[in-house]
Amino acid sequence: MKLESSKIAHPKSPKEIFDFLTDLNNFEKLMPENTQKFEVDGDSFLFALKGMPEIRLVLKEQTPNSKIVLGSASSKFAFTLTAIIDELEDKSSHTQLFFEGDFNPMMAMMIKNPLQKFVNTLSENIQNI
Repeated sequence: MKLESSKIAHPKSPKEIFDFLTDLNNFEKLMPENTQKFEVDGDSFLFALKGMPEIRLVLKEQTPNSKIVLGSASSKFAFTLTAIIDELEDKSSHTQLFFEGDFNPMMAMMIKNPLQKFVNTLSENIQNI
């Protein structure tokens, strides 16, 4: 399953956005309002949304000022969440999030809409940083 957010424009440079997103503590500011738990542990963070299981994301890859890849720490629910940051004019940038996971068709059908909403919320909240 592949999902993506809209491209969000920012008045901040790619470096500022990259630095914000690679500090995993900042993801708490991006989480939806129904987040019940958020804990950072080194290069990973754990979060739980109301009515959902806890999920741990690990920082898997980073390309300075342009790409950040977070991946699930669980092989049962394997996926990646990638942020692509592109430079625009006047030291501004835009960011787009991509979610990619390998789920059985039944699971994909059940989680597609909530995951799309989650990805969109993260993206929208990046705009407000």
